[in-house]
Amino acid sequence: MRTRLLFLVPLLAALPGCLIDRSTVNEPLAAEAVAALEPGRTTAREAVALLGAPTEVVQLGRRSAYRYQFETSKRAALFLVVVNLVGRDTRADRAWLFFDENDVLTHVASTYQGDDTRYALPWTKLHE
Repeated sequence: MRTRLLFLVPLLAALPGCLIDRSTVNEPLAAEAVAALEPGRTTAREAVALLGAPTEVVQLGRRSAYRYQFETSKRAALFLVVVNLVGRDTRADRAWLFFDENDVLTHVASTYQGDDTRYALPWTKLHE
């Protein structure tokens, strides 16, 4: 009986199956909060109070840049006995805030694509 069970384990592991997975990194960026930042007026402290802690702080001499990023990935997979097909779509919201030597905002750059991720297998055309 035990020999039969050991034979079934690899057989069951080789059966076809599917997988749907979603992962996220950080919280989504609020476009309204980023739009509320005013170059020439908003300070670094006010930006952090509004958006939270940045993902990354880059020193540019006496100036600095804060990077905010939210990333989401969706993956769909089809497992066959011999062939495994996996499609993955990753999109991100990003915002860069540039501050002068007095910690006053000079420039803002942002993109919002984090909500556009889709589940799809490799042969599916995404984001056309």
